[in-house]
Amino acid sequence: MKYVGSIDQGTTSTRFMIFNEEGDIVSSSQIEHRQIFPRPGWVEHDAEEIWKNTSFVISDALEKAGIDGSLLSAIGITNQRETVVPFSKTTGKPVYNAVVWQDIRGEEYIEKLSQILPESELRERTGLLYSPYFSASKIRWMLDNVQRVRDAAQRGDIVFGTIDSYLVARLTGCSAIVTDVTNASRYMLMNIKSGQWDEKMLEVTGIKAGMLPSIVSSSGVVYGYTDPDGPVGASVPVAGILGDQQAALFGQACFSQGESKCTYGTGCFLLTNIGKEPCFSEHGLLTTVAYRLEGQEMYYAFEGSVAVAGSLVQWTRDQLRMVSSPKELDALAASVPDNGGVYIVPAFSGLFAPYWRSDARGVIAGLTGYATRAHICRAVLEATAFQANDIFSVMEMDGGIKIQSLKVDGGMTNSIPLMAFQADIMNVPVIRPQIVETTSLGAAYAAGLTIGVWKGMAELAGHWKEQMRWLPTMDDKERENKVGFWKKAVRCTLGWMPSDKEC
Repeated sequence: MKYVGSIDQGTTSTRFMIFNEEGDIVSSSQIEHRQIFPRPGWVEHDAEEIWKNTSFVISDALEKAGIDGSLLSAIGITNQRETVVPFSKTTGKPVYNAVVWQDIRGEEYIEKLSQILPESELRERTGLLYSPYFSASKIRWMLDNVQRVRDAAQRGDIVFGTIDSYLVARLTGCSAIVTDVTNASRYMLMNIKSGQWDEKMLEVTGIKAGMLPSIVSSSGVVYGYTDPDGPVGASVPVAGILGDQQAALFGQACFSQGESKCTYGTGCFLLTNIGKEPCFSEHGLLTTVAYRLEGQEMYYAFEGSVAVAGSLVQWTRDQLRMVSSPKELDALAASVPDNGGVYIVPAFSGLFAPYWRSDARGVIAGLTGYATRAHICRAVLEATAFQANDIFSVMEMDGGIKIQSLKVDGGMTNSIPLMAFQADIMNVPVIRPQIVETTSLGAAYAAGLTIGVWKGMAELAGHWKEQMRWLPTMDDKERENKVGFWKKAVRCTLGWMPSDKEC
């Protein structure tokens, strides 16, 4: 039996999973790390803590599996995207805390940059929109504000790497300083068409190419070998990297144009494979790299995100205290046939794509004396489905494609009423796989492909197994009516916060 290891380094925890050649889970270990909030809007992670946690989960999962590290054929990595670690090229040790994707300290710099380079040109070059979400503004902030980072940069001993880059360096004793195209596409510095650092973006930001990792393919190349004195305890090829959302797309075997996945967690991320030619959205969707196999062309994806999904369930439990658990909310939602005319738009911090309205704030609309706790619980679940459908609709429109089905993963896929309603409102089948840890699985697939555990994409697609499918049953008139009321509720959120002119 062949085994492939997968490091899944996420926003709140680090996990190591071991898969066999059938794509089944052999063992798993997971541990959380601290969230550091130095100021409002600032979020950091201790990269040294992340490395120690990574070392622990690797050892723990190997012990649980009852195997030695030398039995791993390869290791793949998937990671929280956009989070940047400044680390030493020679030691791999962090120079400063990781600045996390949620961090907005680069907002002022982004405003300045937008006056220099039109957003239309930024999108053509990088596929992205101006936002402190992406890595470039975080790098610029560190260079401008952290003396030890500047000193290391002047010595030529610094790499601004996403978490994948940092972990590869630590695993291999700094013999490999790389990032894959999916992670590089989130820097706001990579040319979306060439898959290389964009000279114009480096020039306008003042970030030198020598401070960045080399860009490599997601699969098909061995980046380096683990240090035998490290946590694996053997020399094992590190052979696959994918950013977390792209890893889920890969793990769901969405290898053809028009195939889509949605990951339902605190928020939810909808990605659609748009093929080998990048196209650009007129409705605020991001164009990102889906994956690239060595020696082949890049595949691209449209990406849209819902900021508040599972967190709305948590809010209903913790703030409203309407239910004691997500399971109770689910049961109440399932106890009524519809939402009783209630619509919830959770624009707690504005609305993302396709609206992009920071002045929006959440509403509960359509309340009457008929509405019960159960109707409100159903509206909570339906809010996620409506938001995903907004993104789904513009993906079809901007991509000129017809999405035939939606593969789903993440914790909220355990909600039967949500998944059934998602199928109804999108009018496509919604399909959940047997293995819902698709992010870890995608990284394992990328690594296993490289060293021949799996022979090709067709074999990977053959390993994908369906667990459950929800088919649409709602008629067109009812669907149009519900979407119409949802859009009316969305309009109620707009303009709630004053604009700069009104201030």
